[in-house]
Amino acid sequence: MDDEQRWAAVVAREDTGGWVYAVRTTGVYCRPGCPARRPRRENVEFHDDPAAAEGAGFRACRRCRPREATAPDPTAELVTAARRRLDSDERVPTLAELASSLGVSPSHLQRAFTARVGVSPRAYAEHLRARRVAERLEAGTPVSDAAYDAGFGSAGRLSAAAASRLGMTPSRFRAGGAGERIRVAVAEASLGAVLVAATDRGVCAIDLGADPDELLAAFSRRFHAATVVAGDRAFERTVATVVAVVEGTAPADALTYDVRGTAFQERVWQALRSIPAGTTTAYARLAERIGAPGSVRAVAGACAANQLAVAVPCHRVVRADGGLAGYRWGVERKRALLEREAAAHTPVDAGA
Repeated sequence: MDDEQRWAAVVAREDTGGWVYAVRTTGVYCRPGCPARRPRRENVEFHDDPAAAEGAGFRACRRCRPREATAPDPTAELVTAARRRLDSDERVPTLAELASSLGVSPSHLQRAFTARVGVSPRAYAEHLRARRVAERLEAGTPVSDAAYDAGFGSAGRLSAAAASRLGMTPSRFRAGGAGERIRVAVAEASLGAVLVAATDRGVCAIDLGADPDELLAAFSRRFHAATVVAGDRAFERTVATVVAVVEGTAPADALTYDVRGTAFQERVWQALRSIPAGTTTAYARLAERIGAPGSVRAVAGACAANQLAVAVPCHRVVRADGGLAGYRWGVERKRALLEREAAAHTPVDAGA
């Protein structure tokens, strides 16, 4: 598991192996399933086991007791073994091949993997393959070589898959090159300040707040390794379009985006974009919609990880009782967005 997959497990409070996470501000390390209050992502680092965390100067949590052995979980061990196989295999195996190598039936593996990870083994493997392609393209590998190395068979097949995974054609993705160049600006909207950040490939962040300086400071922390470059007229048009999306006068698909998450996060974000304006859904229903009814907390975590305010409409997800759950950009903004969308999509009585 990479760090983003591990963070997703922390958000969902799912123990997925012997690794632990440590919180720099408290000096404590925990199991990913620890019931303690979730820390801020920027304060977290990951270690393969308790010994490594203690070697780095952290002490064990008294709530989840990460040093104590836990009873074996056959399902967790099966899913971990499946993930390791998929992580190490450049070729995407069929479900039958993967199940046979693990000594279980395909149906059992499909159910167990989807329940634990939130996506099927196939979707998980395809996500990994897309990431491998991205890494090769960023390193300067020719498109045809990157396609064959990742098992696509041809550059044409890679191009067909690129729209959903890379957000653009492979050639345009590769043109970005190594080292992130990001343009950033802050504009004003009815909901307050709107920060817009974009790479050469598309919009990578839409943030809302009351103070432009605070938004810029948060951006600097999140993209500390990026090179900020001057905007141009094209970026000015992008900023104007983002503001229109936030105001509800332009569709979200009027923009190209450059945001990639884990396979599970991407599946949740896609489901969010399918929720019609003027309507809401509950976290449990959203989990059912993506075929992972047991992953409600993970769905909430994917919503919280959304970097594109309004464009990926996580504000349309509410509690089961209809109450407004937490929203990273403020519950009042969530209420304002929902009220505006409801008013805009309320049918007009022809007899009025």
